[in-house]
Amino acid sequence: MATKASRSAARLMMAPAVILLLGWMLVPLTMTVWFSFRTYLPLRGGDQGWTGFDNYVRFVTSSSFWPAVTTTLIILGSVLVITIVLGVLLAILLDQPMWGQGVVRILVIAPFFVMPTVSALVWKNIFMDPTNGLFSHLWRLFGAEPVSWLSDAAIPSIVMIVSWQWLPFATLILLTAIQSLDSEQLEAAEMDGASPLSRFAYITLPHLGRAITIVVLIQTIFLLAIFAEIFVTTGGAFGTRTLSYLIFQRVLESQNIGLGSAGGVYAIILANIVALFLMRIVGKNLDN
Repeated sequence: MATKASRSAARLMMAPAVILLLGWMLVPLTMTVWFSFRTYLPLRGGDQGWTGFDNYVRFVTSSSFWPAVTTTLIILGSVLVITIVLGVLLAILLDQPMWGQGVVRILVIAPFFVMPTVSALVWKNIFMDPTNGLFSHLWRLFGAEPVSWLSDAAIPSIVMIVSWQWLPFATLILLTAIQSLDSEQLEAAEMDGASPLSRFAYITLPHLGRAITIVVLIQTIFLLAIFAEIFVTTGGAFGTRTLSYLIFQRVLESQNIGLGSAGGVYAIILANIVALFLMRIVGKNLDN
């Protein structure tokens, strides 16, 4: 049992890390909020003074703001659905005994370690190129006209690229959860005559509830800030401009750090709204 002295010593040793972590988060956040109320033009004289809520009004009244929020949520929801559904199926498949199981698992997980810019370039130039891409050759093989993926189907293309990146992460978490499932429950259900679909619906899927909520929360944090894939592939054109990309464009066009900071505050608000909504779902799953 930990004594009062040992607990105090533990707190003392953890204090530097906690202070560093808080500083790492609070200093940029404070600077973002500060600059959002000012006109700061780094290439045109620097700080131009206090502007109040003018940056917030300019950003939210822009005709691009709500379409960017909508695009962000569409990409987020689509990627979550694809990675969770395919992640569950892949996790179940990888849990089955097979020859070379370890190698197969490594190959499935490998895409997660590829940099987003690299994977986006690979998909753009090797798979989705309308002239020499692999998809174009397959289309011609079946007698169809090639599709200009990044212009005619821009959002589905982005969803496909991002899903490919995050599917290994979901698979890894869900595979770990499946391996912790008590096999005796499945054996007992099988002996009682339960079909494979019934065993999945009433035993495996409820067991994966917490793992799925963890996947949803972690992916949401990163997907709300998706940027590199859009920058490399479409450059924000063809309706693929997300909120984070809109912030980048506003700062680049106006060279106004204050306007970009106001957009960053809106992004933080959106992330917290989504996080609170998801936390309610997580709380219900954990209670069950």
